[in-house]
Amino acid sequence: MSDTPPDHLSTNPKSPHFNMEVLQRGIGIRFKGRERKDVEEYSISEGWIRVAAGKTRDRHGNPLTIKLTGPVEAWFENPAEGADEDKPADTE
Repeated sequence: MSDTPPDHLSTNPKSPHFNMEVLQRGIGIRFKGRERKDVEEYSISEGWIRVAAGKTRDRHGNPLTIKLTGPVEAWFENPAEGADEDKPADTE
């Protein structure tokens, strides 16, 4: 797995952009220079994020979201599994 997060990712399991393996590593999002923890979906190339609109729910019980546009940066919060194995061990 690469160290670059996907361009488009969603936390909703019904979305075609949902990826559990990537989400388990943890994704950090910076939107307009501020780190956000409430992002439901993002697209780096299109420059937008979706966040919950308060506690409002739709008729299916899903949170209503609003789309915010601006510069988006994403990174992995945890290294990939096996990344430590690639590094050479210190020899004394």
